Amino acid sequence: MNKFMIENARLVDGRIVSIFVQNGVIQQVASSIKVDNETQVIHLDNESYVSAGWIDTHTHCFDKFELYADNCESIGYKKGVTTVIDAGTSGADNVDEFYDSVKNCKTHVYSLLNISKTGLYAQNELADMRHVDSDAFMQAYQKHPHFIIGVKARMSKSVVEESGDLPLFEALKIAEQTKLPLMVHIGTAPSKLETVLANIRSGDIVTHIFNPKTNGIIQDSHIKECVFDAYQRGVFFDLGHGTDSFSFDVLDKANQNDLKVHSISSDIYYRNRQNGPVYDLATTMSKLYRKGYDLKEVIACVTSHPAKMLNLSHLGRIEKGYCGEFTIFKIIHKNKELVDSTGKRIIVSEYIQPVAVIIRNEYIQLEEDC
Repeated sequence: MNKFMIENARLVDGRIVSIFVQNGVIQQVASSIKVDNETQVIHLDNESYVSAGWIDTHTHCFDKFELYADNCESIGYKKGVTTVIDAGTSGADNVDEFYDSVKNCKTHVYSLLNISKTGLYAQNELADMRHVDSDAFMQAYQKHPHFIIGVKARMSKSVVEESGDLPLFEALKIAEQTKLPLMVHIGTAPSKLETVLANIRSGDIVTHIFNPKTNGIIQDSHIKECVFDAYQRGVFFDLGHGTDSFSFDVLDKANQNDLKVHSISSDIYYRNRQNGPVYDLATTMSKLYRKGYDLKEVIACVTSHPAKMLNLSHLGRIEKGYCGEFTIFKIIHKNKELVDSTGKRIIVSEYIQPVAVIIRNEYIQLEEDC
């Protein structure tokens, strides 16, 4: 579809518009648009919403390593997600192979490159500081400047072992050298949450922010003061659901304190996609939609917010000049059980379901209950 128009496009701000796209770029958004006979018209039903194509800020889609891996199409456009960000599965030693494996995929893929040059070959990729090579990182970035859009450091005990806080400080140096945002995974200390938040910069990202661990954002039933301090000075908070890193109870406490994530991400890979509790990005979005976030907030957390956080300036908005790729979705009014990483279950009466995507100038109807 070189030229197409979406009619009866219901946006989350309440507007119903037509959207005209040519050569992959939005040309016009208006209540009514006249087009020529060569323009393909997609008319949506009254139950469908349209947003900019969804962005999953934290995934694992380099399938070289069995530990955390998946196929980008299985977690991407087939699930309503047009852009996936791989969060540190590859490092400088294997990013060429990763890029070659995804460069021709339908789903758009970007990398937050692991500061360990080996990537996620094992759970403890930062236990040996010889694997942290800033020169190798810089060479990889210079070779793939449009693919590598950030830096990733996993700062938890099982990853760093005796390296302590050293990987964090090396990651910050690399982020400064490359002028890229840094995403830091938080978990069991070290590093302590207080140390991470005190040192990362405005514009950097903390992922797994609602994890239930003792090194998380809650202490003695209260949100730690360092969390509010970081939030107020511009540190971005990413959900990063994952197998072990999202708690409804922590979400509830954060909501009580008006502390909301900037981005909703899945931390998906094949095991938690197939067996839960993640399944897909839409399921993760539905958990926040039914627990304190309105639909407009949820969609911003998978469109405009991650685009801003990761400097993907062509994505995330339905406005003239932006990328003409879209996720079409519905709110399904039916009971569904949702589960967090602790095994806590809730029953919701509404959930978000993608039904189609427009990606690379192609309209693709998704499988029911994709």
